[in-house]
Amino acid sequence: MRRSAFAPVAATLAATLAGAGATAGTLTGDYDELAPLDVHARTSVAVVDRLRNHHLIKSKPLDDEASKAIFDKYLEFLDPKRMFLLASDVEELGKYRTEFDDALRHGDVQPAFDIYNVFRQRALERVEHEVVLLQRGVEQFDFTLDESVQLDRENATWPADRAEAENLWRLALKSRVLGGKLAGEPLDGIGETLQKRVKNSLRLIRQTRSEDVFQLFINAFAQTYDKHTQYFSPRDSADFSIHMSLSLEGIGAVLGTADEYTVVHRLVKGGPADLGGDLKPTDRIIAVSQSANEPFVDIVGWRTDEVVELIRGPKGSPVLLKVMAAEPGTDTRTVEIVRDVVKLEEQAASKSWLDLRQRDRTHRIGVVTVPTFYIDFKALRDGDPNYTSTTRDVVRLIGELKDDGMDGLIVDLRNNGGGSLQEAVELAGLFVDSGPVVQVSNPRRRPDVYRDSDESAVWSGPLAVMVNGLSASASEIFAGAIQDYGLGVVVGSQTFGKGTVQSLIPLHRGELKLTERHFYRISGVGTEQQGVVPDIEFPVPEGRLRDDRADDIGTIDSPYAQVPPTSFKSFDRVAPVLEALQLRHAERTHTHPEFAYLRARKERVERVQRRTDLSLQEEARLAEKEADDNWFLEVENARLLAKGETPVASIDELNERREAESFDEPAPEDDALVLETANILVDFIDLSVPLASADASAAQTPTLVGSGARAALQ
Repeated sequence: MRRSAFAPVAATLAATLAGAGATAGTLTGDYDELAPLDVHARTSVAVVDRLRNHHLIKSKPLDDEASKAIFDKYLEFLDPKRMFLLASDVEELGKYRTEFDDALRHGDVQPAFDIYNVFRQRALERVEHEVVLLQRGVEQFDFTLDESVQLDRENATWPADRAEAENLWRLALKSRVLGGKLAGEPLDGIGETLQKRVKNSLRLIRQTRSEDVFQLFINAFAQTYDKHTQYFSPRDSADFSIHMSLSLEGIGAVLGTADEYTVVHRLVKGGPADLGGDLKPTDRIIAVSQSANEPFVDIVGWRTDEVVELIRGPKGSPVLLKVMAAEPGTDTRTVEIVRDVVKLEEQAASKSWLDLRQRDRTHRIGVVTVPTFYIDFKALRDGDPNYTSTTRDVVRLIGELKDDGMDGLIVDLRNNGGGSLQEAVELAGLFVDSGPVVQVSNPRRRPDVYRDSDESAVWSGPLAVMVNGLSASASEIFAGAIQDYGLGVVVGSQTFGKGTVQSLIPLHRGELKLTERHFYRISGVGTEQQGVVPDIEFPVPEGRLRDDRADDIGTIDSPYAQVPPTSFKSFDRVAPVLEALQLRHAERTHTHPEFAYLRARKERVERVQRRTDLSLQEEARLAEKEADDNWFLEVENARLLAKGETPVASIDELNERREAESFDEPAPEDDALVLETANILVDFIDLSVPLASADASAAQTPTLVGSGARAALQ
C-alpha cells in the first residue's frame, strides 16, 4: 500500500491537536492511502450489469460521455463547494475523465481511489491550515474589512492554487468566528469550540474506510442514471431493512458522537435499555463486551456505525457496556443489557383527536399521522401473522377512532418521504371500495394497473389529506388517488415530485436500489417533478426553492407527461364544494395570526435563499442581525397579541419561552395547519349533506372515468 508524502505533516498536526504530552501519530499515525478491497471489483461489475439491463433507461450507453458524467458527479460528491481540490488537481485527475466506462466494465475502481486520495490530502491540508490559524488566536480576524463568503459555490471555479484555497479556508473559518461573536459567545469560547471541530474533522477523515470510498463512487455512477438509484453497502442494507420494518434486535438506544466518545442521545421507549433503567441519555460508552467471560473492546475514537454494529445482536443475547456519565470526575460503571426486538414506534402511524366547535355543534376529528410507508417484508415472507405494516396499523387506529365517535378523518402525510409501493396501494384501498390506485409503466409496454381488490372501505366518511414539499413517492401515490377519486380534500403545499418506482436487487455484497419504472396517477397524470398540487394550498416556508429542484441533475425525463387514464369510478365529492371550501378557508385565514405569520415566514425564507454572498463585516452583519431580529420580534409579537398572549421584549425572552414550551407534547390544536385542516373538514361535512353521516357515502352514485376502450384493456 502506498504511503502518502503528507504523512509527516499529518503526524505533526496530530501532536498539535492532541496537546501537551502527545506523541506524533496520536490521532492519525502515518497516512496510508486507501485502496480498493478485492471484493469491490466483482461488486462494481455486478452494479454495471444491473444498471445496464434493469434500469428504466436501459438504452443509456456506458461510453466516454457517460464517463465524463461519472467523473463530474464524483467530484461533486467529494467537493460540492469546490473548496478542497485545486484547478491543477482537477486538470491532472482529468486523465480519468474518459476512462471510467472501460474501468467499470472490468471492475477496476482504482481510479476512484486515486482521486479520493488526492482529495483526502487536500482535506488534511485544510485541517492543518485551520490549526495554524487557530494557534494564532481568533483575535487576528479583522471584521472591518470588506470581505464576504460565497454561499453557493456549486458552479464556482476551482481554486487556482494553494494560496487561493487557503484564502477560501480562512474566510470560512472567519465566518464561523463572526457567527459566534454575533451569537454573543466570548472569543476564548469560540476558539475552543473551533479547535474541537477541527479535531473532529481530522477524526472523520482518519476514519474513512475503503468501503466508504467505494460506496461514494458507485453512487456517483448510479446517480448519473437517476438520483434515486443507490448502492447500499452491507451495513447500509441492514439499516434500510430496519427502516422499512421499524424493528431491530438490539438494546434500543440512539447513539451519536461527541469529541471521540460514543454518546447515548436517547433511549427508545419500551426498549431493553429503557426498561432496564441503568443506561441514561448523555452517558458515554467507552467499551463493549459480548459476555462476562469476554474482554471489553475499547471503542473510544470509533465510528458510530461500527459501535452500533458491535452493540446490536440477536434477541436474548447479553451485551456489557462500560459507561461513564457526562459529568467530569464520575466513575465508570458496567451495564449489562439483554438484547430484544426493538420497535421503532416513533416512526409508526399514530392517532390523535381534535374536538372542534362550529355552528352550534362539536365535531370529533380524528388525525392519523403516517411518517413513512413501512412493512416488515421478512416477517411477511416468514408467515408471521403479526407482521408490522403501515396499513395494518392504520386499520387499527381508524377502528379505535370510529369507536370513539369520529365525524371526520385527517391523514397527515407531511414530511413522509415514501417507502413501500405495496403499502401505498393498500392504504389507499382502505378508502376505496375497490378499483385502481396507481399505474406503473414499463418501457415499451402499456402501464400495469395496481388495484385494491377489497370490496369494502374501512372509512367512507369525510376525509382530508395533509401534504407538503417533503411528501414524496408513496405519499404522492396515496394523495393522488384520493384526489382523483374525489374521496377527500387534499390540503397543504405542492408535494416533492418523485414519480419513479425503485426495486431492491440483492448483490453478493450489499444491495442496489434501482429505478425500474415510472408511476402515474389513475387519471393518467405523472408526478415526476410536478408532484401533487393540493386542492387548498397552505403558505408553508420550505427549506428549498422549488424552482431550483426541477434543475437537479439525475431527474429522469418521462417520455410522457401523462398516460391515458385507467377506468375508475369517481365519487366526485370534492369538486362540487371545492370553490366554497376555498372561499371559507380564505376568509378564515386572511387575518388569522398563524397564517399571517406563515405567509411572512415563507416570503422571508425565499428571499434569504436567494442570497449569494454573506458579508464578513461585523458592522454590516450587526445591522443585518438587528433588522432580522426586529422583523422576527415584530412578526412573533403580532402573532402573540392576536392569540391574546403577552408579547416579549427581546429575542432572548422569546427563545426562553419557546424552550420552556418545547418540553410539552404538542397537541393537534396547537398546530395551526392541523387545526385549519380540521376546519376545512368540518366545512366539507357542512357543505356535503350526503356526507353528514360517516356511512352516507355508500349511497352516492360514482361516475365512470376513462374511455371504454381503455377500460376493456385493464
